[in-house]
Amino acid sequence: MNKRYAFMVPALAVIIAACGGGGNKAQQLEKMKQERAALDSKIAALEKEVGKKDTVERMKDVTVAELRDTLFEHYIDVQGSVDARENVNVSARVPGVITAIHVKEGQHVAQGQTLAQVDDQVLKANMAELRTQMDLANTLFEKQKNLWSQKIGSEVQYLNAKNQKEALDRKMATLQDQLAQMRIIAPISGTVDAVIAKVGDNAAPGAPAFRVVNANNLKVMANVAEAYAGLLKTGDPVVLSFPDIQREIRTNISFASRTIDPLSRTIKIEVPLKPDNALRPNMIAHIKIVDYTASKALVVPVNVIQYSSGKPYVMVAESKNGKLASQRRTVEMGRTYNDKAEIKDGLKAGDRIITTGYQGLNDNDLIKL
Repeated sequence: MNKRYAFMVPALAVIIAACGGGGNKAQQLEKMKQERAALDSKIAALEKEVGKKDTVERMKDVTVAELRDTLFEHYIDVQGSVDARENVNVSARVPGVITAIHVKEGQHVAQGQTLAQVDDQVLKANMAELRTQMDLANTLFEKQKNLWSQKIGSEVQYLNAKNQKEALDRKMATLQDQLAQMRIIAPISGTVDAVIAKVGDNAAPGAPAFRVVNANNLKVMANVAEAYAGLLKTGDPVVLSFPDIQREIRTNISFASRTIDPLSRTIKIEVPLKPDNALRPNMIAHIKIVDYTASKALVVPVNVIQYSSGKPYVMVAESKNGKLASQRRTVEMGRTYNDKAEIKDGLKAGDRIITTGYQGLNDNDLIKL
């Protein structure tokens, strides 16, 4: 007898015993059977409903992502900085006292433009004295030239006058060169980034007086560990990111050194930049050097990869008999970068990877999205 009906037998016996007459008992028994049949039907319905509820409660909530062929790149991460190819400290070419400054910070200057003047009064006085001597020498030369053309006088007198005139001309040219050197000039076209000198300062060769930067000719420089020396070459693609201005640029290496610095054990690389007003020399740049590329790769988040007996696997969602269930897939991993992993084998495009709720799942566990 079913246990759930055991409790009803004593109750029925008591009721039957309490009733009198055979006819009444038969009617009461039939009535109780009908009531029991109705009760059995209700119990069966409730059991079916409870069973469905238990099944639903056992389903685990998950999130899935469908795999697609995508580009996967692996990078070598290094940090560099922006530098100007033309970043020049300008100094005087001759010593002297600075008498005038003709530019200010932030001003654009052209190559050869005068930035400051060094005291040239003594030199100008010498040139004025020399001009007087030159006037006399020119007059004497012209007279000797006229006389010699008429065959008057000696050739020596003519040659002496000519030599004296030419000597003074050469001396004047030398003084003019010296006078030009009394000006501090811009060696390149660019922007005056710093005015270091002041009027009255003693200028000297090698002592910076100005800094001129050409911001239209910038580059990123970095030192890369020698362990990657064999992987880098001129022309390799890179991705530059500048955290200060939230910008990313894709370009190529323009120079990769063939020698290793003996002190830092690094190699030097350079990456050219297009003109950009937002970029500044010495700005920090993050460089991602592409050393591996797969054009049609299957990529999954690293965190969804689990291990069993040292072998990696992921959980995928599959439909079976109209229900959604989890399935374990053993995979072969390729390279990883940050939070992404390349899958070489074990998955295909269109598979639905379980990205959340995968912990503790087994094969054929019922799941819901």
